[in-house]
Amino acid sequence: MEVADFVQLDDESFMAEALKEARIAAEEGEVPVGAVIVHEGRVIARAHNQRETLNDPTAHAEMIALTQASATLGRWRLTDTTVYVTLEPCTMCAGALVLARVGRLVFAAPDPKAGACGSLYDIVTDPRLNHRVAVTEGVLRAEASELLQTFFRERRDTIS
Repeated sequence: MEVADFVQLDDESFMAEALKEARIAAEEGEVPVGAVIVHEGRVIARAHNQRETLNDPTAHAEMIALTQASATLGRWRLTDTTVYVTLEPCTMCAGALVLARVGRLVFAAPDPKAGACGSLYDIVTDPRLNHRVAVTEGVLRAEASELLQTFFRERRDTIS
């Protein structure tokens, strides 16, 4: 195996952890988005969407995980971390990744309606900003997409 093969396997295992968080969100009636943050090969933060639970529009999985990671490391600069998230971050979360100086972002499913890491905007790689985040997309995309589609299909069926 080459080094790239090991990175791919690690990306998949860490994204599987983010998917566990997304499933917890779904069970709680939240949009199923999960995130984990990895530092030196270990998970230092994990979170899922909690906007409904906390009545907080900023309670996205990424925002909660960034706060946890900063507390764990005792610093706000997260340059040597990788954020794994099941859905492409929105503008708020993408901005927070830049402000936190995150080294790398890995996301599963693109978000054509609100994605700010390549879909609608590309905040994390904008050369006008003082930091750019390396991005890998599509890791476990099918699983994350299916989870989101099932969640929203069930919501629509409940309303009908």
